[in-house]
Amino acid sequence: MSTSAAQRPSSSGDLPAMTQQLNRKPAPDQYGPSATKETGNSSVMEPGSGPFSYRDLARLDEALTMSARETGLRFTLYVGELGTDTRATAEELHSRSGGDTSNSVLVALSPGQRVLEIVTGTAAARRLPDRACALAVLSMTSRLGAGDLVGAIINGLRQLSDAAGHPARRNAH
Repeated sequence: MSTSAAQRPSSSGDLPAMTQQLNRKPAPDQYGPSATKETGNSSVMEPGSGPFSYRDLARLDEALTMSARETGLRFTLYVGELGTDTRATAEELHSRSGGDTSNSVLVALSPGQRVLEIVTGTAAARRLPDRACALAVLSMTSRLGAGDLVGAIINGLRQLSDAAGHPARRNAH
């Protein structure tokens, strides 16, 4: 699978731009909008309305929750159509995600458009620089190329969590 990453400056100046174009055909079951449901620190799709099974949703919810616990950041996942200006849509989703958006991270994935966006708030960006986000995107694209949507998301969240570290451990150094 070939990929091309493009970094674009953010219109707000606060959010690092990280865009990944995915050059592969998504599986037919990866299409379709889904409702979202808030569960603790994470947002997951309603079962049966998208590409995820109940087991997949449980795995995603666990990964989002563990990422939040390990880092103190709020992680949100969006899987669906991002419109023509994918970055602007991702930034809008991030701003509407609720809570303290400066300490939050949005992973927005549009399999139908073959686009992946990572948006970080201002405080989160200090702990997750563009390079860390780019490595997470690279990790995710290799799994996406193999057709493993859930594995790609979980690996990306782990990579972002590892890069951000735990706030108490970061301050101890």
